[in-house]
Amino acid sequence: MTGAVRSRPRCSRPLTPTARVRRLRRRITLLFALTSAVGLVAMAVWAVRGDDGRWRDQLDRTMSADTNWALGLLETDEDGRLDADVLLDTAGTACPPLHLLSVPPDAAPDGRRISPADLVVEHAPRTPCLTVDGPAVRRAAASAVNADEERSLDGVTTTGEPVRLLALPFYPPEAEEDARPQGALVTVADTAAQQADHRRLAWRVTGGCALLVCLSALVGHLLSGRAVRPALEALDRQESFLADAAHDLRTPAASLRTLAETALRGDTDSTDVHRRTLRLAEGMGALVDGLLTRARLMSGTAVLAAEPLRLDQLVEAVVEDAPADGHRVTVEAQETVVVADPDLVRRAVANLVGNALVHGHLPGAPAEVEVTVAVDGASTTVTVEDAGPGLPPEVAGALFDRFRSGSRSTGLGLSIASWVAHAHGGSLTAGPGRRGGARFVLRLPGGGLPSTGG
Repeated sequence: MTGAVRSRPRCSRPLTPTARVRRLRRRITLLFALTSAVGLVAMAVWAVRGDDGRWRDQLDRTMSADTNWALGLLETDEDGRLDADVLLDTAGTACPPLHLLSVPPDAAPDGRRISPADLVVEHAPRTPCLTVDGPAVRRAAASAVNADEERSLDGVTTTGEPVRLLALPFYPPEAEEDARPQGALVTVADTAAQQADHRRLAWRVTGGCALLVCLSALVGHLLSGRAVRPALEALDRQESFLADAAHDLRTPAASLRTLAETALRGDTDSTDVHRRTLRLAEGMGALVDGLLTRARLMSGTAVLAAEPLRLDQLVEAVVEDAPADGHRVTVEAQETVVVADPDLVRRAVANLVGNALVHGHLPGAPAEVEVTVAVDGASTTVTVEDAGPGLPPEVAGALFDRFRSGSRSTGLGLSIASWVAHAHGGSLTAGPGRRGGARFVLRLPGGGLPSTGG
């Protein structure tokens, strides 16, 4: 006996937060478009129906006025029989066609409804401009007689052209209030022009609605994009921070693990292992600190503690604290005062000097770095220039992006320095130096409160 084989449900791949936000944007756009479409369609239906009723009412009023005027020319002889001679002599009944139908005295004696076949055609134009089938005329007349009021309905000519029929009941002279109509006058009007205008209006309204729905969808897409943009930017910053952290911490973490395994095996001197472990821990601490600083700058949560400070003294202190390791750093500083965040500016200058010490020399040769602080118009500049191999052409255009420094480093220090400059309303530029190396220029506003925008 074999058991039934159950198929496993397919697990859908979970959406990323960015994909969820984008799906939300599509839903907002669709909802916006559907809401606009419902409103526009309702307005379009109302407008088209209103136009249809308007031209019909207007035509009915014109036909009713003409029929009432013709009814005034209708006479009755002494025997109560209809006399249409005055009507025929005074008004032409061919265009618009005018039909005269009467109700025989013996038709429906018990008060039943008059059928179209019961009516007698007293007069019909011989050569009307609009030829309508007799049954249609009879139906219009019977409807007016049975309703005891004016009635109108749509019809077609024998050639298929649209027309409007209007029937007006009339009564014998000195008839009582509850007397039955003696007959009905039926007139016919051509509606081809009115219906053509109505169709054109309907097409215009339909096209306008379609265009407005598309425009509404576009506007909804743009508005939803602006609405979800902060969320997408926050997610992008989060993903950028996680990528930076994973990229920067992977190598030192692997080195720490290798050192720990070496210490456990006892292959090397424990003092040397501890020294190398301490250097790696310090490096990891600096990396974590740099990553957190960059994350705060990117998210806008790093509030500038701006205060007046001596930029020349700050630069000199940074150079003194920089690890020389046989390299030579010279400072030429002009006395300058800027309004800035001391901690952030110190970090930016330290990153520039450290970058010059690491990359601003040939292998095996000491670095020669020149740091200059000067006033340039309304701004103050800190120039860090080295005599190294210069900037690689392939990274010159994206030098301040993460993971781009032209070497094994991630370029996080230059990225932070650029963010610090922009946070203070300044800039950081890079180019070739006078001695063939790289030249970085950090420009800060010289006076007034700096901009806190990132």
